[in-house]
Amino acid sequence: MPVDGVCNIQMKSNNFILKGDILQSGKSGAIESRGGGYLVCAEGKSAGVFPGIPEEYASFPLFDYSGKLIIPGLTDLHAHAPQFAFRATGMDLELLDWLETRAFPEEAKYGDGVYARRAYGFLVERLKRGPNTRIVLFATIHVPATLLLMDMLEESGLVCLVGKVNMDRNSPDYLCEKSAAASLDATREWLAANRGARGSGNVMPILTPRFIPSCSDELMRGLSEIQKEYGLPVQSHLSENRKEIEWVRELCPSSSCYGGAYDDFGLFGNGAPTIMAHCVWPEEREIELLAKRGVYIAHCPQSNANLSSGIAPVRKFLERGLSAGLGSDIAGGVHSSIFRAMTDAIQVSKLRRALLGESGAAVSLEEAFYLGTRGGGEFFGTASRVANNASGGKAAGFGAAGSFDSGYDFDALVIDDAELAAPFELSPRDRLERVIYLSEDRHIMTKFVRGRRIF
Repeated sequence: MPVDGVCNIQMKSNNFILKGDILQSGKSGAIESRGGGYLVCAEGKSAGVFPGIPEEYASFPLFDYSGKLIIPGLTDLHAHAPQFAFRATGMDLELLDWLETRAFPEEAKYGDGVYARRAYGFLVERLKRGPNTRIVLFATIHVPATLLLMDMLEESGLVCLVGKVNMDRNSPDYLCEKSAAASLDATREWLAANRGARGSGNVMPILTPRFIPSCSDELMRGLSEIQKEYGLPVQSHLSENRKEIEWVRELCPSSSCYGGAYDDFGLFGNGAPTIMAHCVWPEEREIELLAKRGVYIAHCPQSNANLSSGIAPVRKFLERGLSAGLGSDIAGGVHSSIFRAMTDAIQVSKLRRALLGESGAAVSLEEAFYLGTRGGGEFFGTASRVANNASGGKAAGFGAAGSFDSGYDFDALVIDDAELAAPFELSPRDRLERVIYLSEDRHIMTKFVRGRRIF
C-alpha cells in the first residue's frame, strides 16, 4: 500500500520507492522527465526511474508524492566553512583585499574550539535544510576545529569532503603555520585522526593547499608526498584573479602557467581526483592541462562577480569536454544554495557573451542543471575510492551522485512547487526552471542522502 509522502514517516530501511514528477540530467546533458514516475532506492542506491513498479521491487514501501517534483540532490564543489559566519559582508572589496580584511581575521577565530562549535553549528544547520546533498569544504589550519566540523557534518547525514587548510607563507602571522614542517606535521595529525573512519563514512578528507601564493615550495613538495602515500583527492584555487595570477608568475617563474605550478608539484590530477576552484582567466595551455589531467573545475559565478574577479569561460569548458560543476564559494558567494549558483551561471554567461562579443551560446538551463547535479556529483565517485585509503580502508565510502541512473547514490529532493503555480499549464521542464530561479528552502519537502531521509 502506498504511504502518503506528506506524512512524517520514518524510513525503516533504505529500500523504498518514491512516486512523483521526476527530472534529471541525462548523460548528454538534456533534461529527462517522467511525470508520475517511480524512483526506486535499493540499499541506498538508485535502481532507476520507471513508468510503473517493477515486479522485483513490488514489496518496497511506496511514498506517494504525486504532483511534486523529484530531482537529484545538488552538489557544491567549493565552499569555505569558516566564512559562512560573515557571508554578505565586505562585498565592495576585491579578492586580495577581501582576504586580508574579512576572510583571514575570521578564520583565525577557529583556533578557539568554543567559537568553532557555535559558528559551524549555524553552517551545518543551514546546509542540512538546503538543497545541497554533497559539499566540498575548506576548513582552516586548525586540526581540532577541522575534526569538529567533520564530526558535525557526519551527524547531519550529508556527504562531504573536508580539508584542513595548508598555508605557511604570505599570510598574516595570526593565520600562518610556523613552517612547512609544522604544516605537514599538522596534516599528518589530522589524517591520523581519520584512520578509523568517522561515523558511517559520509565525511572524508581532501588535501587542501590554500593556493600557490600561501604555500612554500617545501610545503607543496611535502603535500605531494602525503597525497601519494594516502591517495587523497586534492582541492585548491586556480586563476581566480589577475593580480593573483601575476603573483604566481613571480613566485613560480619556471612553471608554464598557474596550473603548471600545481602540476610541477604533482598536485594537479596525476591520478588523484582534483578540484580547482574558479578558473576565471585560464590560458590555452592551462585549459589543455586541465583536460589532460582530468581536473574538475568548480565554477563559482556569484563569488567571481562579488569579488570583481571576472567571468569564467564556461562555454569553452563545456565545448572542450572538461569536467566541471558549480560552487557557492561561501563567503565570496553569499548564497549556499546551488540553485542560486545555477541561475548565476546562466546570467554571467550572458554578460560575458554581451561584453566580449562572443558568438557562442550562453549557458542554458539544461547545462546549469547538469553542472549542479550530475556534473559535480560524479566527482564523489572517484574521490571516495581514493579518500577511503586515508581511513585505512575501513570506511564504506560513498559513490557518485547527481543522477537517478542505476548505481548512483540515492540523493534526492522532493519539492512542493504549488506556491509557484501559474494560471496556465507548465511543462515539467518549465516547473523546474521556476524552482531553480525562485525556490527557497521552504519548498523542499523531503531530502534524501544515500537513501537516508534527512528530514
